[in-house]
Amino acid sequence: MSSSVTVAIPTLDAGPGFARTLAAVRAQRIDADMELLVCDSGSADDTVALARAHGAHVIQIARAEFSHGGTRNLLMSRAAGDHVAFLTQDAVPDGEGWLAALVAAFTLAPDVGLAFGPYRPRPEASIMVRRELTGWFQSFSIDGRPRIDALDPARRDVAPSAFMGHLGFFTDANGCVARAAWERVPFRQVAYAEDHLLAQDMLRAGYAKVYAPDAAVIHSHDYSAGQWLRRSFDEARAVREVYGWALAPRAAVRNVRGGIAGDWRWARAASNAPGARGTSLLVASALHHAARAAGGLLGGHAHRLPPALVARLSLEGRA
Repeated sequence: MSSSVTVAIPTLDAGPGFARTLAAVRAQRIDADMELLVCDSGSADDTVALARAHGAHVIQIARAEFSHGGTRNLLMSRAAGDHVAFLTQDAVPDGEGWLAALVAAFTLAPDVGLAFGPYRPRPEASIMVRRELTGWFQSFSIDGRPRIDALDPARRDVAPSAFMGHLGFFTDANGCVARAAWERVPFRQVAYAEDHLLAQDMLRAGYAKVYAPDAAVIHSHDYSAGQWLRRSFDEARAVREVYGWALAPRAAVRNVRGGIAGDWRWARAASNAPGARGTSLLVASALHHAARAAGGLLGGHAHRLPPALVARLSLEGRA
């Protein structure tokens, strides 16, 4: 077990709900010294005061200085812990054992550089979001045991496309980084998909990555159809940049059809779930998956679009 661990959170106008995240972090039971570290990039609300009230050390930077990779490198450089567990400001540890489960994952194989856990949907999450999150994270470990990924030395120069899917997935909305590994392999200074790139770089450098199914956080978003289009645009743009892959139109159509059918089956199996109502579910599901597909198609070809349109389509405001 680590002798010290830091929980690191980048913030911007986190709102009053941030108190749930901070309280859940403070409630963790772990046999190690724990530090809470926040990097705020210009919040206009009470985020900084709220963090300090929960005993956090706060780094303050200008909003223009923020980047997903660079800011996490800053947090790593300032953290006191041997391991640094990253959360986003709206991810809430699900239980008092979250942090211990993340840190324990580093003992499961030699040279573990990264560990991450699942997202669990919020109680009010839509059928579409509940099914997607639950299915994705269950697919890492059907039998409920941790999953360990590492690359044989002969495969460490494989093409980026080989990392698509489970092998290259890591999330710093609920993930932990070993300081010793980060000192050799830091986050790339990128605007998006810094966690996927870190997983790829760590695996190529000979480190292992562990999925810890017991280290869950409550973390989900229910966007409007327009917001889902823009979120999917950002995701698809990143997938093309990281893996060199773009969604094809026929595959997009299949995804819409399969998504609607999957949501219907899920709703029938969980009839008490929010939004599980016949025609209204079909309409909501169709809008959701059509928006996701449209965003995916546009994002996969963002390099061909006018810069002004790219900036408008990006939910992150990424030009």
